[in-house]
Amino acid sequence: MMTYKLYGLPSSLYTGKVRSYLRKQGIPFIEHGVNHPHYQKTIIPSVGRFIMPVVEAADGTLIQDGADIIDYLEEHETVPLPAQPESTLLKTVSYLFELFGGEGLLRPAMHYRWSFDEQLDFIKDDFLCALVPPGTDQQTRDGNFDFASQRMRAASKSFGVTEDSKPLIESSYLEFLQLFAQHLHNYPYLLGGRPTMGDYGLVSALYAHLARDPVPAKLMREKAPAVSRWVERMNAAETIDIEYADYHTDLIAAGQIPDTLKALMIYIAQEYLAELEAHVAFANNWLRNHPELKTGTNGLDDPAARFIGKAEFDWRGLSLRTGVLPYRFYLLQRIQRSYEQASETEQQQILTLFEETGLAAVLRLKTDRPVERINHLEVWGELRPEITR
Repeated sequence: MMTYKLYGLPSSLYTGKVRSYLRKQGIPFIEHGVNHPHYQKTIIPSVGRFIMPVVEAADGTLIQDGADIIDYLEEHETVPLPAQPESTLLKTVSYLFELFGGEGLLRPAMHYRWSFDEQLDFIKDDFLCALVPPGTDQQTRDGNFDFASQRMRAASKSFGVTEDSKPLIESSYLEFLQLFAQHLHNYPYLLGGRPTMGDYGLVSALYAHLARDPVPAKLMREKAPAVSRWVERMNAAETIDIEYADYHTDLIAAGQIPDTLKALMIYIAQEYLAELEAHVAFANNWLRNHPELKTGTNGLDDPAARFIGKAEFDWRGLSLRTGVLPYRFYLLQRIQRSYEQASETEQQQILTLFEETGLAAVLRLKTDRPVERINHLEVWGELRPEITR
């Protein structure tokens, strides 16, 4: 295997997804911060924005975005623990958890990072270690962190973190921890004996924010130690079978989905489906108001911009307004593509499971234009054939 370079931050949710994959597969890599001169001078201009993670191959190829990076590595390396299940049903479920882990858990991830001043010293030091060049004077360090933290606190509101929502975020997240811990008492990973895309999606928030930042890390260790151990396994190259003696690397049978996994899927339906539906509806209205939008662009003045507006929805009895990111539709399409490419028998199995868990809408919830990624940026594709102009 060639040695790759990973550019990101220790505290970065999306960097954590890729770092975990590289470690689990035993792929050699060197991790650099975004303060590295090569990132600043070469990578930012190449990918078109300040964003992470970025992986650079030995031949100079750049891959940006966790999903794209893992897809690239699955294709170009012989990995010992393939992240893509052979079963189409399991693959579809795996993509569901990839979406939820990276996007649906952003609310607790942002709340537990930015709502607790008692951990701010850790957050500051953790951010700056890879954000500013070594030897930077204290005044400049303070200024950099103040700027970054103000942006992140504002972003928290865009993900639905408000004074009214904070208690509900905490109770909802605790419910998730308990459900996931119960599942992990029988399985080392989400779908059985090895991590899949669903695990890598979940570890995004559960490691970088919720297992490293002091306040949520304490909560996880005390309330869901099985999840804490899973986070450790997800960041270890070696096989850890202390509580799963002689467990093989096979995945669960597609026809034997355990109740604990179904319970997690029901939780996703209750926690995230209303937001996803509101975002798709907003995006379609936005697209219809921009009929002049050029295919292959994001339709905005800034080609690197990620938000197109805010959508309102009911969440656990509370009205929330959250930012609409087309990138989420890119991940949603992976679920739908897996379903649509399945055989008729497999499609029926997938539909039955998603109906049973309240998630059938996920299989048909689409934007009028698909989201594509071209030159490391999210752009709108051609209008879908079934959509009347």
